Amino acid sequence: MIKNLLSIFLITIIFFQSCVPARKFEEISEKQEVCAVELKTLKTLKTELQTENTELESQNEQLNRLTKRLIKDTTMLGKSLRMKEKQYDKIDLLNKRIQDQLELLQKGQSVEKQRLMLDLEKRKSDLLTLEDQLRDFEIDLNNKKVQLEDLSLELQKREKRVNELEQIIANKDAIVRALKEKVTKALLGFRDKGLSVIEKDGKVYISMDAKLLFASGSTKVDSEGIKALKELAKVLEDQKDLEILVEGHTDSDKMKSNSHPIDNWELSVLRATSVVKIMLKNSKMDPTTVSASGRSQYVPIDIKDKAKNRRIEVVLIPKLDELFEIINN
Repeated sequence: MIKNLLSIFLITIIFFQSCVPARKFEEISEKQEVCAVELKTLKTLKTELQTENTELESQNEQLNRLTKRLIKDTTMLGKSLRMKEKQYDKIDLLNKRIQDQLELLQKGQSVEKQRLMLDLEKRKSDLLTLEDQLRDFEIDLNNKKVQLEDLSLELQKREKRVNELEQIIANKDAIVRALKEKVTKALLGFRDKGLSVIEKDGKVYISMDAKLLFASGSTKVDSEGIKALKELAKVLEDQKDLEILVEGHTDSDKMKSNSHPIDNWELSVLRATSVVKIMLKNSKMDPTTVSASGRSQYVPIDIKDKAKNRRIEVVLIPKLDELFEIINN
């Protein structure tokens, strides 16, 4: 807009130059120069004002941010102040209650004072009772501590005995396993002839079918049976701490003879006795460690197969005297 005014002004001057005298032209020229100076001054002023305006806008933004922060801080301070006021109110209320109670105590009302004294006496009595109970408890605790120490020593002794028992049992089990392997190896040639060796319940059972040892209804051991019994006796004659039980077993068929044996009881006992005699005769076995018994038909191993029930069982039982001695002590 300023440029347009200048253009019009110049055109006007040129127009008047052609119409007015020289003095007028000079006056106009002077005025023109003054206007140019003022225009330059105005431009400079404008620039300064724009710069100042920019600075003021920046300061205004800073003041707005500061104002928001102050508002936020004021809000927080207001909340904090209100919370403090509530706390002060509670403190004042509590202080008032304390003052009321203090005044009540200071008044020295006889009923309240007497009640407090009685309560104090009761508390002192309760305290003395608790002290007595605590003393008794400490005495009982000391007694129990002594009992616990005695029990701990007893448990240690028992643990030692249990370890000894376990060691003895482990040794016996190892002996039984070794004995089974030794007997099995010695009687290996008779396994297909009705002889078996098993380990059960810490014992070794040597089961021999009756047909390997006896003829039907007979109590006399035949030659093949004698051979097997000799091999077994050789294995057992060096064994110590061993009890040997020879059991005779029959089937459930009744005997049909008027002479001995007249029944299965006699048959089972006589067969067991015959086996014992052969084993003792053909070895250095200790007779005091060997016994014979008859079980007749009453311990069958196969109800459907009678032949399996007709058998001789030699039971090898490790002596547990050492174990029983530890248990008894």
